[in-house]
Amino acid sequence: MTLTNRYLLLHMAVASLAVAFSLGNAMGFAQDDYSAELPRVPATPASETLQDFQVADGFEIQLIASEPLVTSPVAMEWAADGSLFVCEMRGYSEDRDQGISRISHLRDVDQDGVYDSSTIFVEGLLWPTGLFPWDGGLFVGDAPNLYYFRDTDGDGKADQRDTVLTGFGTSNVQGLMNSFRWGLDNRIHIACSSTGGMIRRPGQPESDAINIRGRDIALDPRTGDFELTSGAAQHGMSFDDWGRKFVSSNSDHLQQVMYEDHYIGRNSLLQPAAARVSIAEDGPQAEVFRTSPVEPWRIVRTRLRVSGKARGPIEGGGRAAGYFTGATGVTIVRGDAWPASFQGMAIIGDVGSNLIHRKRLQPNGLKWVGKRVDPDSELVTSTDIWFRPAQFANAPDGSLHIIDVCREVIEHPKSLPVEIKQHLDLTSGRDRGRLYRLVPDGYEHRATPNLNRASDRVLVDALAHPNAWHRETASRLLVQRQSKSIAELKQKANNPELPLGRLHALAVLDGLRQLDEETVFPRLNDPHPSIRKHAIRLTEKLTSNEALRSKLAERIDDPSIEVRYQLAFTAGSIDGFEKTQTLAHIIRQNPTDRWMQTAVQSSVAEGAGELFFALLKKPIDPNLMEFVGRLASQITQQNDPADIRLAVAAVSNLSPDDGNFALPILGKLLETRSRPDTVLRQLDDSGELAEIDQVLNKMLEQLERVALNESEQVDDRVSAIENLRYSTATRVSDVMKSLIDSRQPIGIQRAAMITWGRFDSDEITESLLSRWSSLSPSLRETASEILFSRPNRLLRLLTVIDSGDIPLSEVSRSRLQVATKSPHSSIQKLAAKLLESSGSKNREQVVHAYQESLHLPGDSARGSKLFTTHCANCHRLEDRGHEIGPNLATVKTRGADFILANVLDPNREVNPQYLNYVALDVDGRTLTGMITEESATSITLQRAESAKDSLLRVDIERLQSTGMSIMPEGLEEQLDRQAMADLIAYLMQVK
Repeated sequence: MTLTNRYLLLHMAVASLAVAFSLGNAMGFAQDDYSAELPRVPATPASETLQDFQVADGFEIQLIASEPLVTSPVAMEWAADGSLFVCEMRGYSEDRDQGISRISHLRDVDQDGVYDSSTIFVEGLLWPTGLFPWDGGLFVGDAPNLYYFRDTDGDGKADQRDTVLTGFGTSNVQGLMNSFRWGLDNRIHIACSSTGGMIRRPGQPESDAINIRGRDIALDPRTGDFELTSGAAQHGMSFDDWGRKFVSSNSDHLQQVMYEDHYIGRNSLLQPAAARVSIAEDGPQAEVFRTSPVEPWRIVRTRLRVSGKARGPIEGGGRAAGYFTGATGVTIVRGDAWPASFQGMAIIGDVGSNLIHRKRLQPNGLKWVGKRVDPDSELVTSTDIWFRPAQFANAPDGSLHIIDVCREVIEHPKSLPVEIKQHLDLTSGRDRGRLYRLVPDGYEHRATPNLNRASDRVLVDALAHPNAWHRETASRLLVQRQSKSIAELKQKANNPELPLGRLHALAVLDGLRQLDEETVFPRLNDPHPSIRKHAIRLTEKLTSNEALRSKLAERIDDPSIEVRYQLAFTAGSIDGFEKTQTLAHIIRQNPTDRWMQTAVQSSVAEGAGELFFALLKKPIDPNLMEFVGRLASQITQQNDPADIRLAVAAVSNLSPDDGNFALPILGKLLETRSRPDTVLRQLDDSGELAEIDQVLNKMLEQLERVALNESEQVDDRVSAIENLRYSTATRVSDVMKSLIDSRQPIGIQRAAMITWGRFDSDEITESLLSRWSSLSPSLRETASEILFSRPNRLLRLLTVIDSGDIPLSEVSRSRLQVATKSPHSSIQKLAAKLLESSGSKNREQVVHAYQESLHLPGDSARGSKLFTTHCANCHRLEDRGHEIGPNLATVKTRGADFILANVLDPNREVNPQYLNYVALDVDGRTLTGMITEESATSITLQRAESAKDSLLRVDIERLQSTGMSIMPEGLEEQLDRQAMADLIAYLMQVK
């Protein structure tokens, strides 16, 4: 069959299935055997595959390896001799335990750029997903283990097998460790993905295992020691030339990692900014332009899900998704075969859409931004649904190499209904695999040198090579050999013409423990900001003395924000450094930047009082309010007498005129005054806080007037209500009672409820219960959060529900399920009773019952109002609402069926990103939400209305996933079929 005929038949099959979907949906069509609708898609022979590609102008794609040389490839790395090792995950996706995966070793014998031979280096593996060469052997990630393999007898097969670490997660075949990368710190960095794990050395007891959830690791290949690092995106991690780290997740295609986790761990009371942030200008799920058809099985699955015969999210009736859903393998272009204008560009694959996307990276302060290059096309697309670009690599020849897993079906097996799965072959493609090379027009291949045979002097020269593979391999070999070419390295570190050579020479000297002031100090004034930044970091390895401290202090006005950022981190690691004035000067230049705030506070695990005092010297910059407030919270929790007295002295200079700036600072500083055995309690008892209290009372009186004054702007009243959290329970109760009233704007009522709810008061419980029937749906959700937050409130609420005074249907089943796990037996029993009474509605039946909504004429104007009432708590559209749940701007491409199913059955398949967690803190509060940020010292829970709780790990007694979506079930209780049709009509027309 010709290529044209094969794809004509596939497109005809897709078209006929789309018609069948429409008819079946309208007529209630159902059948048990779907084999006729699930034609197999034949693989494209390797000799014909290049005809399927559309490549951006100026580039061409070349096939360099295919089956039988390579099968099911998922990762690749070159050894120092130029040969290529490839992870072959032949057990994807369900045959892990068969042990049929392996590592192949490919060679380009005639150096023409196309691989000629392949041998099996390691076999009998489960799900290998990453590898890295070291000292004649190979580190291989095969969860739950990280192995080191070596061929000791020269037969081409590994006979040494050492387990280096164990305990990596295996629960998700598409969320395993991946992307082994060499770092400027001379360690192998490993992305640990979404499954996390509890990892340890094989000989250690399980009690010594370290939880890596939310983090990556950096492995020292010489010792096997590892350190937690920031990251933990799903699949794909890459460094740029200067050490910036970028990652990708399936529906968030381009992210930047903002700092190193070990700095954060120095200050246990630091609540840092997010470590990993989306940086794509066009959003996490950016639009993509595929040229491949949608697979027939996806269309059939959609129909089954819509009809209620199968669970799972609807994918839009067979329509192309049109946005990132399977982003993977982010790689920064660092190969010298590419034009200079393309260096530093981000490359991302989408295995579900059979394409390769590119973004140009540009600085925008500390957080960079990725801008689309191709306005309505992609760097590479293929009409072949077997093209699955999962990973990329900057090759020795300067080109970009592409790993094509080459599978008929890429899908998590649990997402496939049995009725469909029985007609698919999830192993189809196990015996296939492709490696491609993407090169600019006019590219001429160059031979790859055997750097194993290179002298140390040659390797030192290679540190400045324009191609990244040469630089990193030379660096690795010099550290691996423990080179004695120290003089040559120091000379390279001071070469004025080769900035990348200087950078890598410094890194290698660090790996050899040969750094000295003579080498590092000049680089603190290097013309290139990234080298200045790296040199500052390296001073942490030197012995602190007056000369070093003086040189660092000279950089406080560096024109580069990245250099100042690093200096803020390093200031806390240099013994004897006068960090107070340095940090104060740095934060004043970027007072509202959360990452700069994080860097500065990480360095004052000790000395927060001195910095607090320095920043409150007049004239005071009002932009410092947030940061100084964070310092105040740290100082009061540390309870250090010297810091407390410094802070009290500093705030004594504040007056009522300082108003909005001063109150949060005073409030946070005085939080522990009522607790016994605190310094503030002693000062309070001795009357030393009297003058401050006078100032505080005047500020609170002014806020109370604003909060109660209905002629004030709503935003000003809300701000005043929120700041009354620093008042007392009695004063707050007197004010808030009158504000929780249906005659008040919803924003005022909500702010009053939240502020009052922060106090351990029984009065708010009775107030909310008595007003329950007058609360809007969104306010009832806020009230539920408050009432569920403390055991005494929760028990009272459940008792009222049990008595029938509040309908059981007005509290979500998901909350009751959480309550059944309460440590209080009385709450457990009552919640279990109510849960049983509520009955378990079959979600599939609910979805089926609402199919009528898909055929009713919808009114988008009414739907817009329904969105505001029922959805805007967690979703944002047209400048309304809160961006917590998935981006609804993309739902139109997924179709009305998708909207219906996911509104009514939010727990069909829950993306781990949107799982609801429950945290119990040391004050006895129960907090819920999805984890949006996680660091060495804290987690952040976020829920409806963008409400956030940042919790220090030292304050968490228990943290547990509910296994359910942040979105509650039961919206059918509030929306009838016509209302659902109206809501869908609105969402389908949003642009």
